Amino acid sequence: MPRTNSHSILERSGLDRETARRAVADALAGSDDGELYLEYSQSEGLVFDNGRLKSASFDTTQGFGLRAVAGEAAGYAHSGEISEDAIRRAADAVQAVKSGHTGTYADAPQGTNVSLYTDESPLGAPAFSEKVKLLEEIDAYARGKDERVRQVSASLGGSYQEVEILRADGTLVRDVRPLVRVSVSVVVGEGDRQEAGSHGMGGRELFHRFVTEDMWQGAVDEALRQALVNLSAVPAPAGTFDVVLGPGWPGILLHEAVGHGLEGDFNRKKESAFAGLMGQRVASPGVTVVDDGTIPNRRGSISVDDEGTPSRSTTLIEDGILVGYMQDRQNARLMGMKPTGNGRRQSYAHVPMPRMTNTYMLAGKDDPKEILASVKDGIYAVAFGGGQVDITSGKFVFSCTEAYKIENGKIGPAIKGAMLIGNGPDALTRVRMIGNDMQLDPGIGTCGKNGQGVPVGVGQPTLRIDQITVGGTAT
Repeated sequence: MPRTNSHSILERSGLDRETARRAVADALAGSDDGELYLEYSQSEGLVFDNGRLKSASFDTTQGFGLRAVAGEAAGYAHSGEISEDAIRRAADAVQAVKSGHTGTYADAPQGTNVSLYTDESPLGAPAFSEKVKLLEEIDAYARGKDERVRQVSASLGGSYQEVEILRADGTLVRDVRPLVRVSVSVVVGEGDRQEAGSHGMGGRELFHRFVTEDMWQGAVDEALRQALVNLSAVPAPAGTFDVVLGPGWPGILLHEAVGHGLEGDFNRKKESAFAGLMGQRVASPGVTVVDDGTIPNRRGSISVDDEGTPSRSTTLIEDGILVGYMQDRQNARLMGMKPTGNGRRQSYAHVPMPRMTNTYMLAGKDDPKEILASVKDGIYAVAFGGGQVDITSGKFVFSCTEAYKIENGKIGPAIKGAMLIGNGPDALTRVRMIGNDMQLDPGIGTCGKNGQGVPVGVGQPTLRIDQITVGGTAT
C-alpha cells in the first residue's frame, strides 16, 4: 500500500538526525551553502490504448543528494542508499569543490508553518481495478459519441513524494507533494484524413475530483471536440497577422518565451534577453506577470522549494516594468538578491536551479468579445502543442493545435498547421488588449530545463498581440 505516515525519511532509514547533521556539517565546512536533500517517492501509471490496457507501472524510489556550494561552483553527489556511510562517501566527493575556498555557511531559509498538502497519498484510491474499469468506460464513452472516432487513448498517473532538506546547522524542513493527472486523446477520421484532439487535467490533490463522471466525460468531450474541429480545418495562411491568444493553456507561450528568460541563472550569466533590464519597461502597459507557487492544489505549487525556502508569489513584470527574477539560493546570493522559493530539482539525483512554479499574466479590463471584434484579419490561437525557444535571443516557434481565422471581427474557419514565430520580449511590447478572463491551465504542464523536468502551471487572459509572424501550410 502507498505510504501515508508522518515519520521522517531519516527515521525510516534508521539514521539518527544528529548523526546525519554532523556528517553534513563536516561535508559543508567552509562552503558558502549546501544541504542534504532526501526523497521518498511512489508513482503509478496506467495507459489504455486501442481498446486494451497497454501498460501499467508502479515504482518506489528513495535516495539523497548532498550539495556543497562554493562561489559559482557546486559539488554534488547522490545515492539510492540512505545511510551514514553513504553520506560520508558523498561528502568526500563534494568537498573537492571547496579546494582553496573558505566561505561562511549561509543562514537557513526563514521557516514557515504553511503546508499546502497532507500526508495522504493519491495512489490508494481508487483501487487499481477501479482505475482499469474507469479507463474502459472512457474508451467506450468516446467511441460511442461519434462514429468517426478511430482511436482512443486514455491514461491515469499519480505520484506521492516526500522531501526533507537537512542543513549543516541542523535545520530540517519537510514537505509532501501529491500529484495526479488524467489525459484523453481521440483520433477521428473521414476517408483518408485523420485528425487528433486531446485534453488533460490534474493537480496536487487526490484523484477523487477527476474521476467523477462529469469530469472524465467532460475531458472526453473536449478531446473529441478539438479533433472534430481539426478534421474540418483548412490550411493555415502564412504571413504577419494580429493574433488573439485564448485564456489558460496558451500561457505556455508566455512560460517558454518569457518565463525562462526571467530565471536568475540566465540573468546572472547575462544569457537572457532580459539581462540588465531591471526597472526598465519590457512590456506594454497593463502587462503584469507573476510566478506563484502558493496556489492550493495547482500542479506547480509547493510548500517549500527543494532548498527549503518557503514558496511565495513573485511579481516579475509589473505594468510592463521588469521588477523581479525567479531565484534559487546560489544565484540570489551571487546577484545580491533574495531567494524567491524557486530552487527546484527533478529528484534527489539532480541539482537545484531556478525554475518556474505557476507563471501567469494577470487579467486586464477588456471584454474578450471586444478583443476578437477589434481584429479585422488575424489568427485566434486557442491551444498549443510543442515549441522551441532560444533563451538568449528570446526567439520562439510554437505550433497551434487549435486555431481559427479571424475575419472582420468574427471567428472564421478552423486552420491547420499554424506556427507562431516571434521574439518573446518583443511580443510583450506588442500586447494591445488584455482580457478580463484570466484562467489557469487545467493541470498538465511539465517544464524541461538542462535535462530536468518538473511540474508547472501556466495561465493568462485573452490577449491581442499585434503583427506576429505566422507560418502556414496554405499554398
